[in-house]
Amino acid sequence: MATVQTLDKIRESLERHLGKKILLKANKGRKQIVTKKGILEKVYPSVFVVKLDDGANGYSRVSYSYSDLLTSNVKLQVFKDQNKLNVS
Repeated sequence: MATVQTLDKIRESLERHLGKKILLKANKGRKQIVTKKGILEKVYPSVFVVKLDDGANGYSRVSYSYSDLLTSNVKLQVFKDQNKLNVS
């Protein structure tokens, strides 16, 4: 079982990437995986917020808990080159 310290370490590691471009892969159940690009916008004590680039629809925001990262329901990848959103 995850301890408070484990979730705090996840939060602290996300705080280092605030404002950076990321690739978000979220498991929506029944083999549905959503892949979006966005910016890690805010980190709160229980959740983090990602500002997604939806193209024609402008911007939208999604939030996930740190336990989603711990259980691999959500996966994040930080882009090395912050000027590009292309994944190599």
